[in-house]
Amino acid sequence: MRTPALPTGLAPDDVRRLRATADFVREQETSVLLSRVLPGLDGPELRAVADRCRFAHAALLVFPADRPGLRTALAACGLPDEAGSRPSVVVRDRLAARHGIDAADLDVRILRPTVPGPSGERRAVEVFALAVPPGSALSALAERERDHDHEAHLAFDVDRPDPLVLRGLRATLVRHGAVADGGGYNPHEDGTVFYFATPDGTKTDYRRMELYAVGDHRDLLAEHLAEGPACPEAREGTLGDTDSRAAETLLRLLTGAWTTQALAACAELRLPEALSAHESRGARRLAREVGARPEPLETLLRYLAMLGVVTEDQDGFRLTAPGLLLREDAAGSMRPLALMYGGPFYQSFAHLGHAVRTGEPGFEHLYGENHFDHFAHDPGLAETFDRSMAASARMFDPLPAHPVLAAAAAGPGTRTVVDVAGGTGELLRRVLAAHPALRGILLERPHVVAAARDRLTAAGLGERCDYRVGDFADVPPAGDVYLLSRVLHDWDDARCRDILRHLAEAMPPHADLLVVERLLPADATPSLATAWDLHMLCNTGGRERRADAYARLFEAAGLALVGHRPLPLDAHVLHVRRG
Repeated sequence: MRTPALPTGLAPDDVRRLRATADFVREQETSVLLSRVLPGLDGPELRAVADRCRFAHAALLVFPADRPGLRTALAACGLPDEAGSRPSVVVRDRLAARHGIDAADLDVRILRPTVPGPSGERRAVEVFALAVPPGSALSALAERERDHDHEAHLAFDVDRPDPLVLRGLRATLVRHGAVADGGGYNPHEDGTVFYFATPDGTKTDYRRMELYAVGDHRDLLAEHLAEGPACPEAREGTLGDTDSRAAETLLRLLTGAWTTQALAACAELRLPEALSAHESRGARRLAREVGARPEPLETLLRYLAMLGVVTEDQDGFRLTAPGLLLREDAAGSMRPLALMYGGPFYQSFAHLGHAVRTGEPGFEHLYGENHFDHFAHDPGLAETFDRSMAASARMFDPLPAHPVLAAAAAGPGTRTVVDVAGGTGELLRRVLAAHPALRGILLERPHVVAAARDRLTAAGLGERCDYRVGDFADVPPAGDVYLLSRVLHDWDDARCRDILRHLAEAMPPHADLLVVERLLPADATPSLATAWDLHMLCNTGGRERRADAYARLFEAAGLALVGHRPLPLDAHVLHVRRG
């Protein structure tokens, strides 16, 4: 039998590695691969990481004689060169630092021929290519790199890579033995790479893994590089001075207020409504539509482009997916949140120092009353606040399937769900829509009850819902399931105990209570709850809590924490019963 001819342009060892990498990429399931790369990662934590990351590619570095030879080799291995090559700044700089070579002398290209995953999903073999013609001075570098395979790695793309998500993922990987191993920002594709060395017990042949996040995350990257640069040369040379990185990181943090106000101004001007997601529009045209001056508006648009809210090309600006959420008519619109965070809550944060010194919320210090009373005096502001609460309702998506609600819906007779301080009825709407056998009661302030009635009636659920105007002392008795969503974090412990005692007195012995709150982590893991803890201190005088702190509050009211489950947006649902 005749042996197939090797493709020209690549050394036989490079061809073997290329084919093996392609086969590996075709076969792997994301969650299984993560559990092999980080053997200690399992259970809910594995699911949480797998929900945020997807296996995207495996990478290797090859050394073709020239670019035409590389294309021939890729074709022979069944890897189509569909998009051509781009410069790889990250690998170029790593090679330069590792071998003491001027980066300008290294033309490292990156190609991503696609291959299908086990379910047909689109994946890639990431090929880094450094041309090394026969007799080149780079031949020794090529041999050393083939021996050590420094650039071979597995890559996971991060879904919706906001800073908190990235911090949380990095912390999880480090906790399970991964070690920071360099990275970089590639301006040619506007993406940030975080490299890790895998732990000693990893069950794959790959000793490095990558988190890839679309966008410019150099502030987090500076922290990552400071924890463990890829090589000693990088600490002193091409990756920059540590003090400079620290100063840049702090400067980016200090300008966070500008981001809040840029998003608020975008929403206030109704700029998203004037923009299109499909057609670029120039600053002059947009200025006419929103009633602004073209030059200042263009300055704002360029800042929004840096944030990823719009994108800029030679014809003007287009709206991105995050920008679409600032439209008032968008499903799940976050425009009310932008107006609240850039308005009264922004003003109150100017008095955070006062809140920390005295314990008095900055909001009360600024406005002379707590924020619930203040909003009650301003119907327009109250409506914006209630709509801003509904804008975060993605955390409710899994809640209707909770076993407590499913069991109530399957029980005999008509079962009642009581939503205490349920706002405009977003959570109750979802529960009743998912379970036609259930009825609802919503307890709220007068103006909020009116808005909730309109909302639930418009959803075709009005006949299955009753409404009560009142306070926590007016909790209706005889319910089967009680809901208390994002209420306890508004108050100090004493007021929380009072609220829970009212609930315990109203709840029949068989009833269940579902409490929705963000839980502070038990360690230093980054969490949205940590950010909201500061927000509550400054604006309501309340606080976020750990699960054990909630358990003590429940116990003081004659209730008992049965367990808790995670929800989106770092929220949890706590299941509580009579003690």
